[in-house]
Amino acid sequence: MLYVMRMRDRLLDKSLLGYTSLGYVWRSHPKIDVDLTGRTVVVTGATSGLGKCTSTELSRLGATVVLVGRNREKTEGVAKEIAKQTGNTTVRVELADLSLMAEVRALAERLETPIHILVNNAGVLLPTRTETTEGIETTFATNLLGHFLLTNLLVPKLVASAPARIVNVSSGGMYTQRISVNDLQNARGTYDGAKAYARTKRGQVILTELWAEALAPPGIVVHAMHPGWADTPGVSKSLPRFYKLTKPLLRTAAQGADTIVWLCASDEAAQSTGLFWHDRTPRPIHRFPGTRESAEDRRVLWSQLCHYSGWSGTLDSLAMHQ
Repeated sequence: MLYVMRMRDRLLDKSLLGYTSLGYVWRSHPKIDVDLTGRTVVVTGATSGLGKCTSTELSRLGATVVLVGRNREKTEGVAKEIAKQTGNTTVRVELADLSLMAEVRALAERLETPIHILVNNAGVLLPTRTETTEGIETTFATNLLGHFLLTNLLVPKLVASAPARIVNVSSGGMYTQRISVNDLQNARGTYDGAKAYARTKRGQVILTELWAEALAPPGIVVHAMHPGWADTPGVSKSLPRFYKLTKPLLRTAAQGADTIVWLCASDEAAQSTGLFWHDRTPRPIHRFPGTRESAEDRRVLWSQLCHYSGWSGTLDSLAMHQ
C-alpha cells in the first residue's frame, strides 16, 4: 500500500493534476493532532484565504495566533470569528502593511517574545506596475522585501524562543521564473504581473535556503511550500481568467493551507530545514532549465534586499544571535 501511495505521489508530482483538489484528495493527509498550547505564531496576510485558514487551524490546535493585517476592522473581525470557531480566545491582532518598510519595522518592534513560529504569507499579484509611498515596486515590496526585513528583525526574538520555525508561503508559479537580481523592481520592459509575482516567490525559496543554513545553529527551522491551485480571494481577483477555467478543480483554501499548518506543527517538519514542500512532501526547487541562480546571484540578491529595506546585517550576523 505504501509503495502504491508513493508511486501515485510521484505521478501526481509530474502532472498539473497534483496542484488541483484531486491531487490533494488522492494523497494521504492524516489529521494534524498536535497540542500547540503555549506556542505563539505570527501569521502575515491573515485575514483571508490561506492565511485565515492557517490561523484558524493553528488556533484550533491551541496556539496563540497573532494575525497581521492591514485593515483594523477586517482583522479584528477575523480574530473574533476565529476565537468563536475554535474556542481559543488567545487570538491577537497587529496592523501593518508589509509593503511599507517603516510599518514592518514598527511591527517587529511591537511584537513581543516569545515568537515560536513565523508564517510569511502576505502577498499580492497586481495587473499593473505600481509603487508604494516609499518608492518601491509594490509586488516586490509586499511579497519579498517586507518579509525579508520582518524575518531578519524578528530573528533575535525567534532565537530567544527556540526551538522555532519560519514557514515561507511560496507558489508553484516560481518554477517558471529565475530571480532577476538586476531588476528586482520590475522596471525594465513590459510589466507582467504574473511573472513579477513568480519572481518574488522564487526569491522566497532562495531566502529559505540561505536562512536555513544560517539559523540552524541557534535552533530555527526554515521551510518554504507551495499550496497548489487554491480557491482564494487573491486568485479570483488577480487571475480571473485562470480562476474561471480552473474553478471546478481548485482546492479549498483549507486544503491549500494544510501543508503550512503541518510545517508549523508536526514533529516531522522539525527534522529537516531549508526544503520546499507541497502536500507534506519535499519537492524539487527547479523543474525547468534556465531558472537556477548562481552563488553570485544569491550574494547580489541579499545585498539588494538589504539596500532596499535599509537592513544592514549579514547572514553571519543572524547566526550570532545564539
